Amino acid sequence: MRKLLQISLGIITSVGGFVETGQIATSSQAGAAYGFSLLWAVVVGTVCLIFLIEMSGRFAIASHHTVANGVRERFGSNYFILTLLIISIVNLLVLASEIGGRCAGIAIRERCKFSVVGLAGCFHGVASALERYFRHHRERCRYFGVGGALFVVGALVMDPPWAEVVKGFVPTLPHKDPLHYGFIAISILGAIISPFLFLFYSSGAIEEKWDGSFFTANRVIATIGMTFGAVISIAILVLAAIVYPPLGINDIEGYDQIAPILTPALGKWGFYLFAASLGITCFGAALEASLAQAYMVAQGFGWNWSEDAKPRPIRPSLSPIPVSSASQSCRSQLDSIHFN
Repeated sequence: MRKLLQISLGIITSVGGFVETGQIATSSQAGAAYGFSLLWAVVVGTVCLIFLIEMSGRFAIASHHTVANGVRERFGSNYFILTLLIISIVNLLVLASEIGGRCAGIAIRERCKFSVVGLAGCFHGVASALERYFRHHRERCRYFGVGGALFVVGALVMDPPWAEVVKGFVPTLPHKDPLHYGFIAISILGAIISPFLFLFYSSGAIEEKWDGSFFTANRVIATIGMTFGAVISIAILVLAAIVYPPLGINDIEGYDQIAPILTPALGKWGFYLFAASLGITCFGAALEASLAQAYMVAQGFGWNWSEDAKPRPIRPSLSPIPVSSASQSCRSQLDSIHFN
């Protein structure tokens, strides 16, 4: 039973990896411009992600280290600092896009300009992500999936031409603008495969104390969780392919165009449900990226980390520290760490 409950970890990871502002935008653009023909890109990205997530979980089980721990221990402090810098930049960009998506959701719901709610949404998104996560147990975050499930309901209500949908899973050459077609396909893959997913998943495996009996469960959890996210992404693309072409919309340029995607299926409530879904999914992605970044820094420097760990009070120091001395001290600290 405990192993079955751990499926929530895979679902949480998939919500943050698949269903977020980038994936919603790219899936909508793909459906509006090329119909069902780019469904194969979602499948390819999903298969790659399943293997990568499963390997990160298997590594955590076999070595009792997270991915960040393993990188620092195996390749040394110099390589870890370089990796940390690159991933930090990526996570910062992801977090900025998720905050923007959360602001867009608030703006759509309140029917006001984006600039009016931008600052409030920024602080609200970050503060509530950190505060709510540490107040409640991670397993409660599984309910974030409800927001994404609305797209699946909408796609089923629209009753798409299933024969055409199935053909979309087979890669084909586009009939127009092959460069744009390739750009959208690569964008879908990039939105699915994000580095913070592996950090978050392996950290969760260590926190949940997975042992050798979880090897099979890890495969199941990675497969089911990532497939859950893929189904939602496919549903968004299918909805876009059905809703936008009859309206003459072939190029999605903003969330104001994406907002009515659920209206034909769910009526006037579809507009507000989309705004709620956008806010929920961006909240989950912002939470996951933020925690993955914090986990990587703490694990790499050998600091205490856990959702249940209490912070240790640190006395503030006003004495200036030269940059060169701080850098040398940082590297010395990293080199002296040995993970058991």
